[in-house]
Amino acid sequence: MELGVHLPLMEFGGEGQSLGRLQAVVDVARGSGFAAVSANDHFVFSTPWLDGLTALAAVIERSGEMTLATTISLAALRGPVPLAKTLAALDLLSGGRLVAGVGPGSSKRDYDAVGVAFEDRWERFDEAVMILRALLRDEPLPDRRRHFALPDARLEPAPRRTAGLPLWIGSWGSRAGLRRVARLGDGWLASAYNTSPDQFASAREALAVELASRGKSAKQFPNALVTMWTWITDDRAERDRVLNEVLSPLLRRDADQLGAQVCVGSVDHCAELLGRYEQAGCQLVYLWPLREESRQLELAAEIARRLRR
Repeated sequence: MELGVHLPLMEFGGEGQSLGRLQAVVDVARGSGFAAVSANDHFVFSTPWLDGLTALAAVIERSGEMTLATTISLAALRGPVPLAKTLAALDLLSGGRLVAGVGPGSSKRDYDAVGVAFEDRWERFDEAVMILRALLRDEPLPDRRRHFALPDARLEPAPRRTAGLPLWIGSWGSRAGLRRVARLGDGWLASAYNTSPDQFASAREALAVELASRGKSAKQFPNALVTMWTWITDDRAERDRVLNEVLSPLLRRDADQLGAQVCVGSVDHCAELLGRYEQAGCQLVYLWPLREESRQLELAAEIARRLRR
C-alpha cells in the first residue's frame, strides 16, 4: 500500500491559503516518497475552500513523478465538456500523470449554488461520465442525452496518453454504487470516514463480482481510499480535542465513530488502521492532515516505513 496526500484546500483554524502552503505540502510529500497528490471539489463549504482543479495545476511543476488526482471532481455540476477540457490540460501539462476521480458529490449546497436539483444528481452523473469517457477515452457517446450538450468537434488538445485518461468513480461502497464503479470506472475511490477496513474488504469482494459480470479483472482494477483525516499525536487530550472540536462539528459525525475510522491519534493507532486497510486490499490511502501539514506528513512517512519492515 502506498500513501498520497490531499492538498490543503480548506482552513481548519484561520491558517490561510497560499501557493506557498500548497508547494510546501507537495515538497514534503515528494521528498518522503508519497505516490500521489490530490484535490477534491466543493463550490461552497462551511469553511473557505480553495478550488481543487486550480490548486492541482499550481503544483504540477513541484510534483515530480507523483500521480496527480481529483478525488473527486463534481462531474454532474461542472459539466462534462468544461471538465474534460480542464482534465485534458492537466494531463497534458503533467506529462500524462493525471487520474480523474469523479463523483456526483454528497452536498446539496453545491447543487443549490448552481441551480441544479439535488434529486437529479445520479442521472446527471451517469450521463456526464459517459460523455467524459467519450471525450477523454474516445469511447462511444451515450445513445440518449437529457442534461448536457456536446461540442461539434473533437476537443483539442487531447490528454497526453494515447489510451486516454483513466476515470475512477467515487463510491462509499453500496451495491448500487459498486455496480456504477464496475460499469463506468477504470478504478474505485472509497471514502475513509464513510467506511472501515472490514467494510472496505467486503465492498472490494462485492466489486470483484460486479467486475467479473462485465468481463473485467478485479486484480487489474485499482482502488484508493480518500479523505483520511490525519492528526498524529500521542497526546490523548489533543486527540480528543481534534475529534470533538474540529472533525465532529465539521463532518456532523459522532466523534467516537470518527476516532475509529481516521488517523487521528497515536502512532500505534494510525499504524494499526493503515495496516488493516493494507490487509483489506487497499492500494493507496490519501491522507488529509489537519494543519501543520509538513510535520504530519513526516510522521506519516515514518509510519509507512514501519509498516514495510
